Amino acid sequence: MEHYHFLFVDDDPDEHDMLGDALNDLANNISISYELNGEDALVLLDQEFAAGKTPQLIILDLNMPKMNGTRTLQALKADARFQHIPVIIYSTSVNPVEQQRCIELGAHSYLTKPLSYSETVDIINVFVAVAALDKTL
Repeated sequence: MEHYHFLFVDDDPDEHDMLGDALNDLANNISISYELNGEDALVLLDQEFAAGKTPQLIILDLNMPKMNGTRTLQALKADARFQHIPVIIYSTSVNPVEQQRCIELGAHSYLTKPLSYSETVDIINVFVAVAALDKTL
């Protein structure tokens, strides 16, 4: 069974807990790192790159302090070390203009945060499918 490592960037610790709990219930082949903002995520990615490991998927919220998701996405896609990593925007915003902008900036997809556990499970299946697709490229 393939092992995956995800980076989840969101300033809400409750979101970390919800996603982590669902991942623990569903799969033992996924590890996840958490950061609270884009600045900290970029620092972690620098460290992971130096250690020879990067995540197969970055899950990125938009509304965060220090460095928001849009700016973080721009930084990721401008950096040759990380531009190949698929980024899924994971936000409560349903603004179609914002969604289109993220796609234009290089996001793989834009998903609205789920309201229920079963929706969270469905979203995790999407995360795994995207990470698996990336490993085949």
